[in-house]
Amino acid sequence: MDEIYTRVSVRQFEDRPVEKDKIDKILSAAMQSPSAGDEEAWRFYVVTDRDMLEKLSKASPYASPAAHAPAALVISWDRESLRFPEFGEIDCAIASENVLLAIEGLDLGGVMLGIAPIRERMDAVHTILRMSANEGAFTVIPFGYPKRKGKAGSRFDSKKVHYL
Repeated sequence: MDEIYTRVSVRQFEDRPVEKDKIDKILSAAMQSPSAGDEEAWRFYVVTDRDMLEKLSKASPYASPAAHAPAALVISWDRESLRFPEFGEIDCAIASENVLLAIEGLDLGGVMLGIAPIRERMDAVHTILRMSANEGAFTVIPFGYPKRKGKAGSRFDSKKVHYL
């Protein structure tokens, strides 16, 4: 449970690469996610190319952390492989949370940058990565070794809980 309570969004990174074994662990955690109908329609793009990271940083007004990250993970879904198309984005959201928790557990930092459902952002990422026509870009998660890390606090609010 530690990763749940210590994870914070990190937007500034040290200038050092993330080891491939750590990236593989992050991807493995993402693929442990549940998915509607067990379809596992997510697709993952690992971006370490500086030019592509710079382009991704312009895909949204809030995506600037991608420009200075050593890596980013782009999560998308394959529309053609879904029996339940309305759940593609939900499946990507669950995978994204697993990614963020894995990043935290590996002493890295990252931030989830919203792409879907905003069409302009989705189209920009789609074009930058030259994704297939049947894919929908969901999020960009820049990650790496944090320059500094904030302190997480409890967000529990009993007023938002209803026992029935």
